[in-house]
Amino acid sequence: MKVVLLQDVKKLGKKGDIMEVAEGYARNFLMPQKLAAQATKDTLNQLQQQKSAAVDRQKRQLEEAKLLAAQLATIEVKVVAKAGEGGRLFGAITTKDVADAAKAQHGVELDRRKMEFADPVKNLGSANVVIKVHPEVTAEIKIQVIGE
Repeated sequence: MKVVLLQDVKKLGKKGDIMEVAEGYARNFLMPQKLAAQATKDTLNQLQQQKSAAVDRQKRQLEEAKLLAAQLATIEVKVVAKAGEGGRLFGAITTKDVADAAKAQHGVELDRRKMEFADPVKNLGSANVVIKVHPEVTAEIKIQVIGE
């Protein structure tokens, strides 16, 4: 019996796959658990529409991510931190510090978990932060560390 998987099923396939399974397996397990539906013209058309909608959504998200990356490239964030003699900071600048400063200064909300420093920022001056805006798009913003 041909079925369309509605969810990922271990050792069988992923959501949206069309599989050939035993009739008893389909009727007694997959369909009652709402893991699969019989592969009819209607379900195949619905599956095709869902796939095309998902592709369109991914393209739109990629375009939005590229726009955001272009905007972030022009931003310079100033972070204030306590520093000792010689310009050494007491501690280091964290991604949370950068996210808070970007929101306060530019109104841009950044996810701190998607930021990466090339090297830990422990001195006054400038540094760059890489932000993963999208799995395929990264942006780089400049931060300026100012002593208190």
